Amino acid sequence: MHEWALAEAIIYTVTEIAEREKFKEVTRVDVKVGELQQVDLETIKFALTQLRRGKLEKTEFRIEPIKAKLKCRICEHVWNFDKNKLEEEVAEAIHFVPEVAHSFIKCPSCGAQDFEFVEGRRMYIESVSGVK
Repeated sequence: MHEWALAEAIIYTVTEIAEREKFKEVTRVDVKVGELQQVDLETIKFALTQLRRGKLEKTEFRIEPIKAKLKCRICEHVWNFDKNKLEEEVAEAIHFVPEVAHSFIKCPSCGAQDFEFVEGRRMYIESVSGVK
C-alpha cells in the first residue's frame, strides 16, 4: 500500500519542519489530498497515527480531500470532475492515468476535449501547527 509510504514521507517532512521551527510538540497537521491521487484517506490517516513519534506523538492529522476540477483551454469553462457520470472502466482508467480523460470527457460548455486538471491531482501538507 502506497499510503504507508506517503505517511512516512509526511512524518519525515513534518519532523523536518518541527526542527526548523523549533517546535517542542507538533499539535496539528493539515494535509490536502486530490481525489485523483489514488489515496485511501482512512488508510493514510491510520498510518499517520501509527507512525507518529516524539514531537508528533499527540499530533492531530486532518486529511481533507480536494475535488478534481477541469478547465477548458478553448472556452475557459471550469467544471468539477464527476466519476459517477462515467462508465466504471473509464472512471478506473482515469483514476490510474488521469491523462486518458481527454479521450472520454468533453467540456460541458463547448464540447472540446482540450482541457486541463486545475485541482485534484496533488497531495500536500497545507499547514503544521505546534508549540514552541
